[in-house]
Amino acid sequence: MNSVFDPACRRCPRLSAFLDAVKVQHPNYYCLPVPPFGDSGARLIIVGLAPGKHGANRSGRPFTGDHAGILLYETLFKFGFASAPISRSADDELRLPGARITNAVKCLPPENKPLPIEIKTCNSYLSAELAQSSGVRVVLALGAIAHLAVLRASGLAPAQYRFAHAAEHALSGGRVLLNSYHCSRYNTQTRRLTTTMFEAVVQRARQLIGA
Repeated sequence: MNSVFDPACRRCPRLSAFLDAVKVQHPNYYCLPVPPFGDSGARLIIVGLAPGKHGANRSGRPFTGDHAGILLYETLFKFGFASAPISRSADDELRLPGARITNAVKCLPPENKPLPIEIKTCNSYLSAELAQSSGVRVVLALGAIAHLAVLRASGLAPAQYRFAHAAEHALSGGRVLLNSYHCSRYNTQTRRLTTTMFEAVVQRARQLIGA
């Protein structure tokens, strides 16, 4: 059985070297592959792109400590997927009942831009996570890279599954791949993604799950 996560992974030389360099600059930062966070029996898996330098790469928890996590956790809380509206640190008491957050790439990439080979290399972890998460009914991909990573992990051809905000795609086993623009600072400040738009997607995920 393939592992869903390896905290000591150094398969990508560029990413490993970058983490080492950032650790020198910020000794108190996590600066390791960031593990998935949430319910092991999740029915909703949220897939982001990669840890943010001063967010998950600092805290050790996905979407924690940066702007992108604000809208995400507030919305998860609103629809019953989080026990609190704010993720403060990796050791707080926050829980994600029925949900789990992971990333297409587990390590911080330079300029937040992983290379195609790095996305491909890290995909085995996402593939194993999806395969071993028997209760999952909805996979919510935040952004086009996460969307493509889910397709690759599911053995599906990208040409048949176009990314678009709020688009839905049938996966095997009765699962649904649901798309959203990434809740990044750029997308929210430019209004490409509004709170209303993102809440509608998470509400749809709740409907698809049937809870």
